[in-house]
Amino acid sequence: MTKLTIVAFDGTPHELDVANGSTVMENAVRNSVPGIEAECGGACACATCHVYVDDAWSETVGPPEAMEEDMLDFAFEVRPTSRLSCQIKMSDALDGLVVHVPERQA
Repeated sequence: MTKLTIVAFDGTPHELDVANGSTVMENAVRNSVPGIEAECGGACACATCHVYVDDAWSETVGPPEAMEEDMLDFAFEVRPTSRLSCQIKMSDALDGLVVHVPERQA
């Protein structure tokens, strides 16, 4: 299992053991992490699973693809490390990944 930490807006860390191939969003929803609404169910058709990738992981996770970037235009307080959690697939390379949930979703 791969380790994933999702830090809620209030600072509460949710430390999860997740399967490779699953997305950050799927794991957030499955574990009732507050602040991840995921209204489109992972279709990259909204911005309600917006997260900030921890600075230490930004380069490893990489930048958003064009379609994701378009959806991020609708997200609340976009930052350079903003990503849609439905577009981040867990893998051995992301073991230990840390993401932060924004104050609210768009």
